[in-house]
Amino acid sequence: MKLLDLSAYAQANLPRYTSYPTAPHFGPLEEATYRGWLSRMPPAEALSLYVHIPFCHELCWYCGCHTSVTRNDERVARYAEALHREARLLALALPCDGIVQHLHLGGGTPSALGAGRLSALMGKLRALFPFARRAELSIELDPRTLTEDVVATLAREGFTRASLGLQDANPEVQERMGRAQPVEMVRQAVGRLRAAGLAAINLDMMYGLPGQTRAHVAETARLAAELGADRVSVFGYAHVPWMKPAQKAIQEADLPDAAARMEQAQEASDSLRGAGFLPIGLDHFARAHDPMARAAASGRLRRNFQGYTTDDAPMLLGLGASSIGAVPQGYAQNIPDERGYVAAVEAGRLPVVRGLELTGEDILRRTAIERVMCDLALDLDTLPAAILQSALPGLHALERDGLVRVAGAWLTVPDEARPFLRHVAACFDARLNSGKGRHSAAV
Repeated sequence: MKLLDLSAYAQANLPRYTSYPTAPHFGPLEEATYRGWLSRMPPAEALSLYVHIPFCHELCWYCGCHTSVTRNDERVARYAEALHREARLLALALPCDGIVQHLHLGGGTPSALGAGRLSALMGKLRALFPFARRAELSIELDPRTLTEDVVATLAREGFTRASLGLQDANPEVQERMGRAQPVEMVRQAVGRLRAAGLAAINLDMMYGLPGQTRAHVAETARLAAELGADRVSVFGYAHVPWMKPAQKAIQEADLPDAAARMEQAQEASDSLRGAGFLPIGLDHFARAHDPMARAAASGRLRRNFQGYTTDDAPMLLGLGASSIGAVPQGYAQNIPDERGYVAAVEAGRLPVVRGLELTGEDILRRTAIERVMCDLALDLDTLPAAILQSALPGLHALERDGLVRVAGAWLTVPDEARPFLRHVAACFDARLNSGKGRHSAAV
């Protein structure tokens, strides 16, 4: 199969399937409904926490995250206090203690809270929720704003993993995407984290950026390997200026076309594999010793709103503006607007505003989609006849183009078809053509 012969697939707009049903299908969710879901948590249930910090010191033009620029310390302090209050509200809504096995601080730039407030947040969370002795504590960091006191705080609080945005190593590409970040700055940030005891390092890199070439992607992949990353995430830039106004600063004429994007995605994969990384699902790569590689090899890899994960906790509680939680009954998303979120929490309310209660069919389809995205394989005998019959026309079309193989009850995705996993997952999506969701290009 030649990937360049499949540009029509690459240009299709599809969900990333970090959930099913996907967020565009969420509707209004009452606080009382979410409280009812939380009240039915079994004793000693494993928990995961995601905390969203929607602040950055400057806005990168390419960014699609829910964040804003502020240097207003009073605003940050009020938000930090709201996180404390929401954590208490959630703890009180649970009928018993859940044991936290994963904590992830995302953004934005979580270190925008500052070292003192990061420490205070961890103190509050530990006081409200028991943490497993070997809980994974991870945080997203910007190498440009990483300070010594933040590094020392992360080490003291027991953080085990840090994710840093590398994106592209070339200065000209960095200038065109609005993120000046010398390579030496990233190198120093990684070195400081490792010296402080944060042994696990994730790096993000991108393709499809303005002015980017296949050689730039190869250079960035080589740097990620040289820096000793344990995991590398490879994301295609999604140009959606109608949703993210900062992207209007990027010249569309500078963006690679569909064929060039596919070449760049293939280059990233080839370069990282050549450096000893193992492919994980759609867009991740990991060293063989990394827990994610071991989970993928044993069929234990999972996928949630943060992407691929080793987290198998049945409850994910989201804290902060726009964060999404996932519990057995469904999904719950907080108020996206920071000020609205803070006001709701200060009024003593859980700040949920949107969500979706899962049906039995949703759960079956979600499981099928997750296994396809994680394992590149699925036992079709696990599906009810009605779901299987609805998926087969799409699967047979993909099979004709070599993107899947169906042998008896087993569906497998060839390794070379990894870039098109979202197409395979979409065969099991009963809601894809309903609603108003706008999605990014598949490759």
